[in-house]
Amino acid sequence: MKTLPRIVTVFFLALGAALVPSVGVVAADKTVTLLFTNDVESAYDPIPAHWRDDMDMIGGIAEMTTLIRSYRKTEPNVFLFDAGDIFTGSLAKETKGALAFELMTTMGYDAMGIGNHEFEYGVEIFAWAKNRAPFPVLGANMFYRGTDHPFAQAHAIIERGGIRIGVIGIMGRDAVSAIIPSNIAALDVRDEAAAVQKSVDAIRDDVDLIVLLTHEGKTAPMQTDAESDPRLQRDIDADIRLAGAVKGVDILLAGHADAGTLAPVVHPKTGTLIMQTYGQATHLGYLQLVLDDTTGRIKSYDGTLVPINAASLKPDPLIAAKLAKYRARFPKLFEKVGTSGAFMARKYIEESDVGNLFADVIREAAGTQLSFIHAGSLRKDIPKGDLTRADLLDVYPFVDAVMRFTITGAQLRDILEQSLSQERGLMQISGFTTGYDYTRPLGQRLVFMRYEGRDIKPEDSFTAAAPGFLAEGGDLFTMFAESGKQTRVGTVADIITAYFARGDIVLPPKQGRQLDKAAAK
Repeated sequence: MKTLPRIVTVFFLALGAALVPSVGVVAADKTVTLLFTNDVESAYDPIPAHWRDDMDMIGGIAEMTTLIRSYRKTEPNVFLFDAGDIFTGSLAKETKGALAFELMTTMGYDAMGIGNHEFEYGVEIFAWAKNRAPFPVLGANMFYRGTDHPFAQAHAIIERGGIRIGVIGIMGRDAVSAIIPSNIAALDVRDEAAAVQKSVDAIRDDVDLIVLLTHEGKTAPMQTDAESDPRLQRDIDADIRLAGAVKGVDILLAGHADAGTLAPVVHPKTGTLIMQTYGQATHLGYLQLVLDDTTGRIKSYDGTLVPINAASLKPDPLIAAKLAKYRARFPKLFEKVGTSGAFMARKYIEESDVGNLFADVIREAAGTQLSFIHAGSLRKDIPKGDLTRADLLDVYPFVDAVMRFTITGAQLRDILEQSLSQERGLMQISGFTTGYDYTRPLGQRLVFMRYEGRDIKPEDSFTAAAPGFLAEGGDLFTMFAESGKQTRVGTVADIITAYFARGDIVLPPKQGRQLDKAAAK
């Protein structure tokens, strides 16, 4: 399915409308340009735009920086914000998050909100890494557990060209469920609306605009071409609710759902303008405002998402040099460790090549009957050809162990029904087969589950393995935490790398272990 090229058309129409003054706009009116990103997640290089018909490669942080610098030369009063999830990937892990802040500093960000991926390495590492940032890192509703001691700055005021913007950041409580529980156990994430309103009340009278950076709502489907598949489109209901629950917020720039908005969504009650990109540094968010000099209110606006066409944007030399410098520090990451005999894609709500392969490898390493891996943990497709250590680590970039445990048939059914809610994607499995029907009501979608050809009964017991994130009950799969004693087998990274390092050309496993019975009718 191809993405409509109208995104590019919309951008140029919107940009033209923004730069040509409307009737009645006087010289004293103020024009403000907001650029924004969310869920970059260390996606630093261009990727094949196989779902588009207007470009071959999309994204790239150096290419995006070139676009940002061009706006700063041509647009008035440019501000740059991020709505969270700057960490993940092999380089983020090796640098303990420092690289992300280094790149954002060079790019000239004005502020960021905190996302769930910032806690991949635990609270202490992120708390230390954010000291590197020369811009505010905001989390108004985050406190050290059991205290009123804030974990992060709640809000900031940024002034440029006589424009004063108050910026507030929050992370939603739902996003906490996408974090390894032990990695954020030291913090409380509290009521979003109360925290936002407290900050608004403190700074509203001293600024021209209030910009709220949020990281909440439904977890994004980690599938590269999600923007082209309507089944994967997430809503922004949580941000709409928050925009209606607080007073005084002009702009809400969101993250976490990767729910791209090709134009601003206007809250019907408060008038708050809401936008979000598709994430992964594939688009730059653009919102230009004209403020009435008399009332100070937003008089007109134009907004869109600008796709990063890698072929038409020369990489920014400073960002390219910084990436090269950090990559040179970790040469082992870029050594060949194995070979893939085919391109292997990951899917969020379907059985996938990458999901089947990784689940099989984990089951073999753990010596269990069954194994699981959550679709949202698979962050990149596997290309055909030689693979470096970084290629593999970026597929599953988390610092996570493989845990071995025992599970009952009744618990397995609960896991699969949660999977079939599609709230956090289809669980990728190994060692057994399932059939499902999405036309059935929630909680009744599992048609069958079979082990070695026979139906699994509630009282049956199996040895099983899964990454520690799942084993702790993460991603709403709380039933894993009820499995009893768990034994650590090794790390996901070491197990996957060792499998590819055997020397054989790795091919995708045969599909058909999870059958959509409704689609087959």
